[in-house]
Amino acid sequence: MPKLTLILPLLALSLMTCEPGAAQQPSSLKTTSLESHEGMTITARPWTDPALYKEKFPKKSPFAAGIVVIQVVFRNDSDDSMKVNLERIRLNLTFSEEDHQALYPLTSEEAADIITRPATKNLTAKRLPIPLGGPKVGKDKKWIEVERSIRDASVQASVVAPHSSVQGLIYFDLRSQFELLNNAHLYVPEVVAIEKNHGLLYFEIDLSRSAER
Repeated sequence: MPKLTLILPLLALSLMTCEPGAAQQPSSLKTTSLESHEGMTITARPWTDPALYKEKFPKKSPFAAGIVVIQVVFRNDSDDSMKVNLERIRLNLTFSEEDHQALYPLTSEEAADIITRPATKNLTAKRLPIPLGGPKVGKDKKWIEVERSIRDASVQASVVAPHSSVQGLIYFDLRSQFELLNNAHLYVPEVVAIEKNHGLLYFEIDLSRSAER
Protein backbone atom coordinates (compact mmCIF):
# COMPACT_ATOMS: atom_id res chain seq x y z
CA MET A 1 0.00 0.00 0.00
CA PRO A 2 1.48 3.41 -0.90
CA LYS A 3 2.70 5.66 1.87
CA LEU A 4 0.93 8.96 2.52
CA THR A 5 2.50 12.04 4.06
CA LEU A 6 0.31 15.02 4.91
CA ILE A 7 0.27 18.23 6.93
CA LEU A 8 -2.76 17.97 9.20
CA PRO A 9 -4.43 21.09 10.64
CA LEU A 10 -4.51 21.24 14.41
CA LEU A 11 -8.29 21.18 14.47
CA ALA A 12 -8.40 17.80 12.80
CA LEU A 13 -5.73 16.43 15.12
CA SER A 14 -7.61 17.56 18.20
CA LEU A 15 -10.54 15.38 17.17
CA MET A 16 -8.51 12.18 17.29
CA THR A 17 -9.34 9.73 20.07
CA CYS A 18 -6.50 9.19 22.53
CA GLU A 19 -6.09 6.96 25.54
CA PRO A 20 -7.61 8.19 28.81
CA GLY A 21 -5.16 10.35 30.72
CA ALA A 22 -3.10 11.28 27.68
CA ALA A 23 -1.91 14.87 27.47
CA GLN A 24 -3.94 17.28 25.38
CA GLN A 25 -2.46 18.69 22.15
CA PRO A 26 -0.89 22.16 22.66
CA SER A 27 -3.13 24.63 20.84
CA SER A 28 -0.32 27.02 19.89
CA LEU A 29 1.10 24.59 17.33
CA LYS A 30 -0.75 25.08 14.08
CA THR A 31 0.37 22.10 12.02
CA THR A 32 1.65 18.60 12.47
CA SER A 33 3.43 16.20 10.13
CA LEU A 34 1.62 12.96 9.48
CA GLU A 35 2.21 9.68 7.70
CA SER A 36 -0.29 6.85 7.36
CA HIS A 37 -0.38 3.37 5.89
CA GLU A 38 -1.64 -0.15 6.66
CA GLY A 39 -4.01 1.10 9.36
CA MET A 40 -1.39 2.97 11.38
CA THR A 41 -1.11 6.76 11.45
CA ILE A 42 1.84 8.49 13.11
CA THR A 43 1.86 12.23 13.71
CA ALA A 44 4.88 14.18 14.90
CA ARG A 45 5.19 17.79 16.08
CA PRO A 46 8.51 19.25 17.19
CA TRP A 47 8.19 21.84 19.93
CA THR A 48 10.05 24.96 18.83
CA ASP A 49 8.29 27.45 21.10
CA PRO A 50 9.99 27.85 24.52
CA ALA A 51 6.60 28.67 26.05
CA LEU A 52 5.43 25.10 25.46
CA TYR A 53 8.36 23.76 27.45
CA LYS A 54 7.79 26.24 30.27
CA GLU A 55 4.18 25.10 30.57
CA LYS A 56 5.04 21.38 30.59
CA PHE A 57 8.33 21.60 32.51
CA PRO A 58 8.07 24.73 34.69
CA LYS A 59 11.18 24.06 36.79
CA LYS A 60 13.76 22.81 34.28
CA SER A 61 13.19 23.22 30.55
CA PRO A 62 14.68 20.66 28.13
CA PHE A 63 14.69 23.42 25.49
CA ALA A 64 17.05 25.56 27.59
CA ALA A 65 19.43 22.60 27.73
CA GLY A 66 19.42 22.17 23.94
CA ILE A 67 16.93 19.29 23.82
CA VAL A 68 14.07 19.24 21.34
CA VAL A 69 10.79 17.57 22.25
CA ILE A 70 8.80 15.83 19.53
CA GLN A 71 5.19 15.09 20.41
CA VAL A 72 4.02 11.90 18.71
CA VAL A 73 0.66 10.20 18.35
CA PHE A 74 0.38 6.57 17.23
CA ARG A 75 -3.16 5.93 15.99
CA ASN A 76 -4.21 2.39 15.14
CA ASP A 77 -7.30 2.18 12.92
CA SER A 78 -6.88 -1.53 12.21
CA ASP A 79 -8.38 -4.60 13.90
CA ASP A 80 -4.93 -5.81 14.98
CA SER A 81 -2.78 -4.62 17.87
CA MET A 82 0.34 -2.76 16.73
CA LYS A 83 3.71 -2.82 18.50
CA VAL A 84 6.06 0.13 17.96
CA ASN A 85 9.74 -0.36 18.73
CA LEU A 86 10.33 2.97 20.46
CA GLU A 87 14.05 2.36 20.94
CA ARG A 88 14.65 2.18 17.18
CA ILE A 89 13.07 5.56 16.43
CA ARG A 90 15.61 8.01 15.00
CA LEU A 91 15.78 11.71 14.19
CA ASN A 92 17.43 11.84 10.77
CA LEU A 93 19.25 15.12 10.11
CA THR A 94 20.48 16.34 6.73
CA PHE A 95 23.38 18.80 6.72
CA SER A 96 24.08 18.52 3.00
CA GLU A 97 23.54 16.03 0.17
CA GLU A 98 26.50 13.99 1.37
CA ASP A 99 26.30 14.67 5.11
CA HIS A 100 23.62 13.01 7.24
CA GLN A 101 23.27 11.94 10.85
CA ALA A 102 20.79 9.82 12.79
CA LEU A 103 20.18 10.75 16.44
CA TYR A 104 18.98 8.26 19.02
CA PRO A 105 16.15 9.30 21.34
CA LEU A 106 17.22 10.18 24.87
CA THR A 107 16.12 8.08 27.81
CA SER A 108 14.67 9.98 30.77
CA GLU A 109 17.96 9.41 32.62
CA GLU A 110 20.05 10.76 29.75
CA ALA A 111 17.79 13.80 29.39
CA ALA A 112 18.00 14.49 33.12
CA ASP A 113 21.81 14.30 32.95
CA ILE A 114 21.89 16.93 30.20
CA ILE A 115 19.31 19.22 31.82
CA THR A 116 20.92 19.25 35.27
CA ARG A 117 24.61 19.38 34.33
CA PRO A 118 26.47 22.73 34.61
CA ALA A 119 26.03 25.02 31.61
CA THR A 120 29.53 24.95 30.12
CA LYS A 121 28.78 24.69 26.39
CA ASN A 122 29.73 27.45 23.96
CA LEU A 123 26.63 28.21 21.91
CA THR A 124 28.65 30.07 19.28
CA ALA A 125 30.69 26.98 18.44
CA LYS A 126 28.42 24.77 16.32
CA ARG A 127 29.72 21.23 16.09
CA LEU A 128 28.62 18.92 13.31
CA PRO A 129 27.98 16.12 13.48
CA ILE A 130 26.32 16.43 16.87
CA PRO A 131 28.25 14.45 19.52
CA LEU A 132 26.33 11.50 20.93
CA GLY A 133 25.96 10.99 24.66
CA GLY A 134 27.05 13.22 27.49
CA PRO A 135 28.64 13.27 30.93
CA LYS A 136 27.07 11.43 33.82
CA VAL A 137 25.94 13.51 36.77
CA GLY A 138 25.01 12.76 40.36
CA LYS A 139 21.45 11.73 41.16
CA ASP A 140 20.47 14.35 43.71
CA LYS A 141 16.93 15.50 44.52
CA LYS A 142 16.88 17.94 41.61
CA TRP A 143 17.98 15.21 39.17
CA ILE A 144 15.30 12.83 40.46
CA GLU A 145 12.57 15.45 39.99
CA VAL A 146 13.72 16.27 36.46
CA GLU A 147 13.99 12.60 35.47
CA ARG A 148 10.50 11.89 36.79
CA SER A 149 8.95 14.80 34.88
CA ILE A 150 10.64 13.69 31.66
CA ARG A 151 9.61 10.05 32.15
CA ASP A 152 5.99 10.89 33.02
CA ALA A 153 5.59 12.91 29.80
CA SER A 154 7.18 10.25 27.57
CA VAL A 155 5.35 7.70 25.44
CA GLN A 156 4.09 5.26 28.06
CA ALA A 157 3.23 2.22 25.94
CA SER A 158 4.70 0.55 22.87
CA VAL A 159 1.58 -1.49 22.03
CA VAL A 160 -1.38 0.30 20.46
CA ALA A 161 -4.67 -1.58 20.79
CA PRO A 162 -7.06 -1.79 17.83
CA HIS A 163 -8.94 1.46 17.11
CA SER A 164 -7.10 3.43 19.78
CA SER A 165 -4.19 5.83 20.15
CA VAL A 166 -1.07 6.26 22.27
CA GLN A 167 0.76 9.56 22.54
CA GLY A 168 3.63 11.16 24.41
CA LEU A 169 6.93 12.99 24.04
CA ILE A 170 10.25 11.88 22.56
CA TYR A 171 13.49 13.75 23.33
CA PHE A 172 16.55 14.41 21.16
CA ASP A 173 19.70 16.32 22.04
CA LEU A 174 20.22 18.92 19.30
CA ARG A 175 22.78 20.90 21.30
CA SER A 176 20.54 23.97 20.76
CA GLN A 177 20.84 23.65 16.97
CA PHE A 178 17.08 23.75 16.50
CA GLU A 179 17.39 25.10 12.97
CA LEU A 180 18.38 21.56 11.95
CA LEU A 181 14.70 20.63 12.22
CA ASN A 182 14.21 22.43 8.90
CA ASN A 183 15.89 19.43 7.26
CA ALA A 184 14.86 16.62 9.58
CA HIS A 185 12.74 13.47 9.41
CA LEU A 186 11.42 11.29 12.22
CA TYR A 187 12.21 7.71 11.23
CA VAL A 188 10.12 4.88 12.70
CA PRO A 189 11.50 1.67 11.20
CA GLU A 190 9.74 -1.04 13.19
CA VAL A 191 5.96 -1.35 13.62
CA VAL A 192 4.53 -4.87 13.81
CA ALA A 193 0.94 -6.09 13.58
CA ILE A 194 1.02 -8.51 16.51
CA GLU A 195 -1.71 -11.05 15.67
CA LYS A 196 -0.63 -11.33 12.02
CA ASN A 197 3.08 -11.12 12.93
CA HIS A 198 3.44 -8.73 10.02
CA GLY A 199 5.96 -5.90 9.88
CA LEU A 200 4.66 -2.65 8.41
CA LEU A 201 6.58 -0.53 5.94
CA TYR A 202 8.76 2.02 7.72
CA PHE A 203 7.54 5.54 8.50
CA GLU A 204 9.69 8.56 7.63
CA ILE A 205 7.94 11.77 8.63
CA ASP A 206 9.10 15.11 7.24
CA LEU A 207 9.37 17.59 10.14
CA SER A 208 10.39 20.63 8.10
CA ARG A 209 6.89 22.08 7.67
CA SER A 210 5.80 21.45 11.26
CA ALA A 211 9.04 23.01 12.56
CA GLU A 212 8.14 26.37 11.03
CA ARG A 213 7.17 29.03 13.54
